[in-house]
Amino acid sequence: MTELRGDAIVSTETNEQTQSERILLAANTCISTRGYANVSMRDIADEAGVALSQLNYYFKNKEGLFKEVVRMMISKYLKEIEASLKQENSPRKRAKGLIHYFKNMLQHNPELFRLLYDFTGLAIWSPVFSSLLSELFKELSDMIEKYIFKDLQLKELKGYSTKTLSRLILGSMFGTGIQVLLDQDEELPEALNAMQILFE
Repeated sequence: MTELRGDAIVSTETNEQTQSERILLAANTCISTRGYANVSMRDIADEAGVALSQLNYYFKNKEGLFKEVVRMMISKYLKEIEASLKQENSPRKRAKGLIHYFKNMLQHNPELFRLLYDFTGLAIWSPVFSSLLSELFKELSDMIEKYIFKDLQLKELKGYSTKTLSRLILGSMFGTGIQVLLDQDEELPEALNAMQILFE
């Protein structure tokens, strides 16, 4: 079994990297530095140090390979975000912890955000990626609702449900992330901190 940790995909069962894991790591590296559209199967094979035929053997085609990269990216996001939400014991502190997680990722691991945005763009056109990304955003929104809004005693805020507010927070965080990645000179904006006014 493989897992995405930081910038790397690693085996969770053995320290010895299998050929399929090397291919996944290479695909992750290539996509996060060049983008999906600019990466060929040949690029990935060269990066992994394997024959091109090995990519087809393990993953059938580019879409099959990238589906596995997306699945690992999703698993990483869900585990890390849930862990950050569980660390605190009050809804307000959990909201601050979530904001801190996003800021930390933007500063120290923007490649994971780039992968997410790249695959989100693909999901608009591809049913295969659409179902994967749709499930990710649904689960993230559900987590925010469960860990932040559930115990806030806020059943409604100006007529909006906690589910709607959870989606608003998630959308704001990812939208802010796009702005930061597009403008290399921009400091991490106060937009993330401003979300805390929802919990005042």
